[in-house]
Amino acid sequence: MSALLEVEDLGVSYGVIDALKGVSLKVEEGQVVALIGANGAGKTTTLRAVSGLVPSRKGSRIRLRGESIAGVKPHLLVARGLAHAPEGRGIFPNLTVEENLALGAYLRRDEGVEADRKRCFELFPVLAQRRAQLAGTLSGGEQQMLSISRALMGKPQLLLLDEPSLGLAPQVVERIFATLREVNQQGVSLLLVEQNANQALRIASRAYVLETGQVVLEGTGEELLRSPEVRRAYLGE
Repeated sequence: MSALLEVEDLGVSYGVIDALKGVSLKVEEGQVVALIGANGAGKTTTLRAVSGLVPSRKGSRIRLRGESIAGVKPHLLVARGLAHAPEGRGIFPNLTVEENLALGAYLRRDEGVEADRKRCFELFPVLAQRRAQLAGTLSGGEQQMLSISRALMGKPQLLLLDEPSLGLAPQVVERIFATLREVNQQGVSLLLVEQNANQALRIASRAYVLETGQVVLEGTGEELLRSPEVRRAYLGE
């Protein structure tokens, strides 16, 4: 496996507050990598820095396929194979499901757009039934499915996902995670931020625990599932 994403010594500040203090992580080709930690640990900020939504401090290194992407604008990163499904879903409520998906593919000039739209409808059949419906009228779970599908329409090699299970019923969470496994098996690498540590670690090949802007623990998903500290702090044991 070769490194798809390498983050080294990532620092981000909001005014005088250091949100990230030297975070390093790696996503290899084909991996699912999970970031877990308490609220305010810096997980969302890490994703936002990788996808160019917040600036990183001087000395931070972010490389995609070996090339530096620190400071590259988000829309240019989409063209380079990186997509971000943000916390809160970020869909366009006054556009239909199909229009949201079309916007996900707005940079593409290849002939595979229609095939990818069909693939999204196969992954989430309920979206096919709702294709002409305004996105704002969908349930929370359906909006999350649309957020993931819209990101996939950019044909990413690496998909960043921020809290895909937040606020969803348990059976919907199971469906979302089963689909994320399928997306990964189809060749998309995932960097996943998730409060549901149990679900995240079960699908993760590698995982990192963040506390107050620093990585305090890392290992395979299985290793962290067995870790007494993780079980106590994040799995409610």
